[in-house]
Amino acid sequence: MGTDARGTKGDHPDRSSREWCDEALTRLDAGRPESALEAARRAADLDPVAEWPQRLISLAHERLGRDADAVPAAERAVDLAGGSWPARLRLAGALRRVPGRWREAAGHAALARKFAPERAGPQVMLGDLALLRGEHREAERAYRAALAIDPGDPQARVNLALALLRWDPPRPHHDPAWPVDPRETGRARRAFEVWSRQVRLLVAVATIVIAGSALLLDWGTQARLAGFAVLVLLVPVTVRQARRVGLWPYAGAMLARDPWLGASVVSAALSAPAFAGWLLLGSVHVLPAALDPVWAGLAGIAVLGWPALAALRALTEAWRGHPLRALAETERAGETTREAERAVRRNAGVALWLVLGRTWSVLVALLGAALAVEPGLAVAAVVVPYPLVRGYLRARRRGDRWLAAATWLVVLAAGAGAAGGLLGAAWAWRAGTGALGAAAVVFVARALHAWWRGGPGPWRSSLLMCDLPMGAEPSVALDSGVRQTFSYARSIVLAYGDAYGPRVAGAVASVTSSGELRLIAETEAWQAIEDDPRVAVFASDPLQRRFWVEVRGIALADSDVMRVTPKQVLVGEFPGRHQRR
Repeated sequence: MGTDARGTKGDHPDRSSREWCDEALTRLDAGRPESALEAARRAADLDPVAEWPQRLISLAHERLGRDADAVPAAERAVDLAGGSWPARLRLAGALRRVPGRWREAAGHAALARKFAPERAGPQVMLGDLALLRGEHREAERAYRAALAIDPGDPQARVNLALALLRWDPPRPHHDPAWPVDPRETGRARRAFEVWSRQVRLLVAVATIVIAGSALLLDWGTQARLAGFAVLVLLVPVTVRQARRVGLWPYAGAMLARDPWLGASVVSAALSAPAFAGWLLLGSVHVLPAALDPVWAGLAGIAVLGWPALAALRALTEAWRGHPLRALAETERAGETTREAERAVRRNAGVALWLVLGRTWSVLVALLGAALAVEPGLAVAAVVVPYPLVRGYLRARRRGDRWLAAATWLVVLAAGAGAAGGLLGAAWAWRAGTGALGAAAVVFVARALHAWWRGGPGPWRSSLLMCDLPMGAEPSVALDSGVRQTFSYARSIVLAYGDAYGPRVAGAVASVTSSGELRLIAETEAWQAIEDDPRVAVFASDPLQRRFWVEVRGIALADSDVMRVTPKQVLVGEFPGRHQRR
């Protein structure tokens, strides 16, 4: 047998469909989706009614970035084996990437959980779907349920940390359940952003120029006239961007889903009338003293709205979520895949930057209060960095020199501040405040470095969701002996459960070419499988009376028959004289 250029076994003409599926799965795991797609297609050609090759075709398309091509194969797999939980899981994974089909994806994931409550995969998929909508509490519950089943699941562990961090998906303004392309809502969001930026910038610059002209050059009248011209200029700017929004029925929901986008738009909407009011009050040559604070406040809204909003966002983002709990979850990830390890390392770094931001802000407030009110308060600063240091040492992020420098600067600031409060030494106060300023400089330098190189920065948008292949599990095949047993069995027993406990009933069964059982059973059994589709079918071989077969699977109603997709096949031997030695 020859080898290809990558050193793997070459194509063998005598391989069966399942062997080609094994080969496709190996190539997927090796990061070769194009080659895996070829192998999966060969498997499908050899056995057109098998659902496993269709799932692998869907997975290969997804890994190649062909989301639209991944859906038909996944749908075909569900058509071939409606009771297959991996097929439902694969279809959910494919549909979640298609605009407007999020609810269908959630429905198939829920069916996968119903079909296989003992498996962690369906719970992980439900968590991922909730996380993509920003439903963090629902995602956390689903991931914890998955980890209760499989504590070593890397995807559940990594994405649980994201839920604890209150991670926003890449398109926070877009609801995956909306029947609209995210690119269209992205264009609308861009229009809102551009409009708010242009309005705030024009108003802020105009306010500063007018005030400077009036105070320094005594050109107050001319400057105010130019200010009214700026107000006129805002009209075409607003009309132009309003035309680009397009999706006005979704505008309110977009601003509600992305609160910072909404705050930016509201800030711009307030800046324009504040600027107009400031101009009108400034036109009054003798301004009443009672209106001086109002006039100054309007100028402050026009000029300081942008930096104030940026500072508020930075502070809010630092205090949002539970980064220490998220770090604890990433520590438990243990041995993971390469993709999961990459997400663990990046997310742990971002979480530590968030903890550092919290520590820094607490120290600034504490040392400021100590300087203004009571120097003795600064003694408490010595315990403030403890969570940061503990998290840094446990997360093993010592390779990040920026983070290390900022962390130890904050520790130095805490120690120096405490010494200043205890000893009253001026040098300690200067060292503490200087270290806090240096930590802020390190953060800014790290952010600029990431921006310049186009890499992940110390901010929430750098968080990475773990997205491992799901739905690739092998299907359960019925060998020739099992098929023969059901073909010639004189009596077949169906076991199922209802509200009163386990039940058994006689049935007539046949095996389809796709490996499913087709049953005709009593009416009570049909009603029971609506609530719990998990069943077991027993048969004995009349030709070899010593053997029995049990097929455990998922039963679904299909017209006048019951389709049972196998999950597990057990073959046993009745006790008797043939066992004597």
